[in-house]
Amino acid sequence: MSLLRVEGLRTCLLSAAGIVRAVDDVSFDVEAGETFALLGESGCGKSMTALSLMRLLPDAGSIVGGQVLLDGRDLLALSEAEMRDVRGREMAMIFQEPATSLNPVLSVGRQIVEVLERHTPMQGTAARRRALELVDAVGIPDPARRLDEFPFQLSGGMKQRVMIAMALAGDPRLLIADEPTTALDVTIQAQVLGLLGQLQRDRNMGMLLISHDLGIVSQLAQRVGVMYAGELVEVAARGAFFASPKHPYTHKLFAALPRPERRGGTLETIPGSVPPLTTIFSGCRFAERCPRAWARCREEVPAWHVASDGHAVRCHLYDPEQAGESGRHRAAASVAPFSTDTGATSPPAGAPLLEVADLKMHFPIRKGVFQRVAGQVKAVDGVSLRLTLGRTLALVGESGCGKTTAGKAILQLLRPTGGSVRFEGEELTALPPARLRALRADMQIVFQDPYGSLDPRMRVGDIIEEGMAALDTASGRAARDRRIDELLERVGLSAGMRGRYPHEFSGGQRQRIAIARALAVAPRLLVCDEPTSALDVSVQAQILNLLKELQASLGLAYLFITHNIAVVEYLAHEIAVMYLGRIVERGTVEEILQDPKHPYTEALLSAVPRLDAEGQRPVIVLKGDMPSPANPPAGCHFHPRCPRVMPQCARAYPAETLLGGARSVRCFLYE
Repeated sequence: MSLLRVEGLRTCLLSAAGIVRAVDDVSFDVEAGETFALLGESGCGKSMTALSLMRLLPDAGSIVGGQVLLDGRDLLALSEAEMRDVRGREMAMIFQEPATSLNPVLSVGRQIVEVLERHTPMQGTAARRRALELVDAVGIPDPARRLDEFPFQLSGGMKQRVMIAMALAGDPRLLIADEPTTALDVTIQAQVLGLLGQLQRDRNMGMLLISHDLGIVSQLAQRVGVMYAGELVEVAARGAFFASPKHPYTHKLFAALPRPERRGGTLETIPGSVPPLTTIFSGCRFAERCPRAWARCREEVPAWHVASDGHAVRCHLYDPEQAGESGRHRAAASVAPFSTDTGATSPPAGAPLLEVADLKMHFPIRKGVFQRVAGQVKAVDGVSLRLTLGRTLALVGESGCGKTTAGKAILQLLRPTGGSVRFEGEELTALPPARLRALRADMQIVFQDPYGSLDPRMRVGDIIEEGMAALDTASGRAARDRRIDELLERVGLSAGMRGRYPHEFSGGQRQRIAIARALAVAPRLLVCDEPTSALDVSVQAQILNLLKELQASLGLAYLFITHNIAVVEYLAHEIAVMYLGRIVERGTVEEILQDPKHPYTEALLSAVPRLDAEGQRPVIVLKGDMPSPANPPAGCHFHPRCPRVMPQCARAYPAETLLGGARSVRCFLYE
């Protein structure tokens, strides 16, 4: 008997638009010691499925049908008092955002002890001792001190580990992990994924993993289910799923992934968006977005069909009774998901548009009544970069290494503490405000969070027009109106959308608006700060295609700030790897990704989740978190975490070693 069996689960939410069928006839099972992954775009019902299993629905939600059997006991038939005993003891959940899931006014130890006192016989000193063991087990350094700290004193990776410790405190048999690594860097993500896998093996837990990252799923899951518009559309074992995905929606997800062999081509995108779940569907829910749909798909709801041993798919293409009709459409579906496009050569590096030399951005630490300077936060500490028109330089590294601060200092949104920033030979750091304002049209930025960077009280047309009016780049209202319409069409929106507000758009559409606003003043340099980090893979493909097309047609130079190596492989020409305020390695994308030299770069690349059907790819897991830039380690800043550390690494910072061409590295291994 399965540890967890879900049969015909239906969950509805009441909304102003009508009844939202968030989970519609979903069935699957999870065995003890097995990880079952739910994949799909945002809005497909993955998290609502998890909340339904835990019976933690919002007030407007209710479960209207189905069964949830845990060890043969129907959880939907339990009273709320009985369910409270199940949560934490028999099944537990790691929520997507640990910062909002942890109580900010209770210490870490108090929150773990609460779980122990509620679900185990332990009380007082015994519970605290067990909490200490759990914090140590999840790999948090100095657990005795951390136990008395509050969530705001912990890094993102540590907060996620605390959530794992709380989930494991009651020794549950089933663990639900809802996007457990979404907000984490790849190095911390590797630590958390490795920890989850090890704990699952040690405890023989069943795990329901919710993710939209195919690489993470290939690393952790034994079986995979794909959700679309509230229902499952494909279920298969990991090996069969990654070797031969069946459903057209799954094909599109694979084809939208940025991969090195697709550098010269355009990523496939999924037109439209997930249909509203208030819709009463008469046919296949994916039909309007499916390139292989025919009349039957719009008229008849598809049934489940077995495509191969253990591989089930909800699609008319695999109906044996329609072999003639569906076979004709399935011929296109047999194309391998990893088709190779013709590689395109990188544009030649000409005269530099941007030259950054020894850039420093230090922030004073003030203490005492008189706010005297007691130290410096060295966010950027001697960064040098070079960028030419038509090329993309990727600045990569973990959160907190200074990437965003460097981008803002280059654009003079923050005045640098030291160093030189030359734009077409003109020194920006010494310019008077009037001249710097005139150059703003040539240098623009696309921020990470489009919702936070767009004024919610302004219409889209006004947002795009604001820069043109301020910098006087288009004379007259009529000229600006024409420009706004052209820009909206160019970024894949319609001119008729100019009267809407930001909240009326999806995340991908808001990012397109942010790009249109930046392009409105005809810049030549665009700083892109994590522009795809919060987007689904299908929406990410749309934005990357747009950025590549704009660069090819307008000759833009991009400084692309990111920790997403897959995006770097597809879009960038050169890479600079940053650690604790300094560049530790630089070179072309081929040089860095095929032959990394610095131990940090090696660990960064190995930690990126890849599509690995066997799940056997080795990962270099770094110890601990990045040190504070207010108190960096002596010598090489990376040496406390470096797997190849030598005695001299703790004594002095390594000089830059040139390896030929523009390739360089700061490491004693190459001196």
